[in-house]
Amino acid sequence: MDAEAAKLIGAGLAAIGAGMAAIGVGNVFGSFLESALRNPGAADGQQGRLFIGFAAAELLGLLSFVVAMILIFAPTS
Repeated sequence: MDAEAAKLIGAGLAAIGAGMAAIGVGNVFGSFLESALRNPGAADGQQGRLFIGFAAAELLGLLSFVVAMILIFAPTS
C-alpha cells in the first residue's frame, strides 16, 4: 500500500467522527426535549447544560474533520 492510499483511508476513518458528532448532537437535544416535556418548570435551568453538551459534541466533530483535512492535504515525506 502506498502512502497516498494510507492517507485517504486514514482520512476516511477520521471523518467517521463527524457522523458520530451528528448522532451526539441529536442525543443531546433529544434528551433535553424529553426532560423538558416531563418537567417544563426545570427546562430553563437545564438550558445552559444543553448548550454545553451541544458545543462539546460539535467540537469533537470539528476536530475529526480537521484531522481528516490534515491527513488529506499534508504533504507526505
